[in-house]
Amino acid sequence: MPRPEPVWDDAPVLVHDIVGERYHWLVLATRTIAATALAGQFLMITVPPKGGERILLPRPMAIHRRHPEQGTVEVVYGVAGRGTTALADVAVGERLLVTGPLGRGFEFPDAALPTATGAQQARTALMIGRGVGVCAVMGSVEDAARLGLKATVVVSGRSRANLIGLADCAELGAEVIPVTDDDGSSRMPALAARLRARFDAGPPDVILVCGAGVLARLAAELGAEWGVPVQVSLEAHMACGLGYCHGCAAPVATDPAVEGPLVCVDGPVFDAAL
Repeated sequence: MPRPEPVWDDAPVLVHDIVGERYHWLVLATRTIAATALAGQFLMITVPPKGGERILLPRPMAIHRRHPEQGTVEVVYGVAGRGTTALADVAVGERLLVTGPLGRGFEFPDAALPTATGAQQARTALMIGRGVGVCAVMGSVEDAARLGLKATVVVSGRSRANLIGLADCAELGAEVIPVTDDDGSSRMPALAARLRARFDAGPPDVILVCGAGVLARLAAELGAEWGVPVQVSLEAHMACGLGYCHGCAAPVATDPAVEGPLVCVDGPVFDAAL
């Protein structure tokens, strides 16, 4: 799928709230990015100085929601280091330099799209996300709602209070399977059994996943078992997000004489296979 050209935007912060027990929710006014971003693409957000200390490198953030009619995008992030600690202090009304949309996003296979006559050859998609990884797949939930595809979304987290995207899925008409560490439902054997039972009558037409290596492997196993394509969004530390620094090599086997794919430009979404 052709990618939109990235832009650099000095985006006003419209909303900056805490959600759940450990996440922050940003709403940024950036009309061009909101209108052009594809599902699964990301932003590089430059964090302003804090207490005289400069945060040199921008932070990659998945685009959680796109609102082209309002000219806004949403980002959800967790505080994990110096950069996100400083970002958490940014107030409504301040501006953030954002670069995007970036990377390869998720794509529905042709078989899952409406035909020219309007008949549906295939109409189901399974999305799986854990923590902020849910944000990477939420754009595809938006696309599914727009295209009339049925989306089933596994939302995983430590506890019910830490689940991201429940209200978004309800708004978009997606079926949600919430799983948590607290009750053991997020454990791989339990989740695998639940998904096999859920799709016993017929598998989904595509699986999209982000958020944990074990989830990616489960998705690949189910995809191989069901004979359906699997796309995985990888998370990585990045310095530029544009492919200039070559610092985010994807963890895949390659010819030692050839540079492997980069998460920022060849991904973050890759086709998965066992």
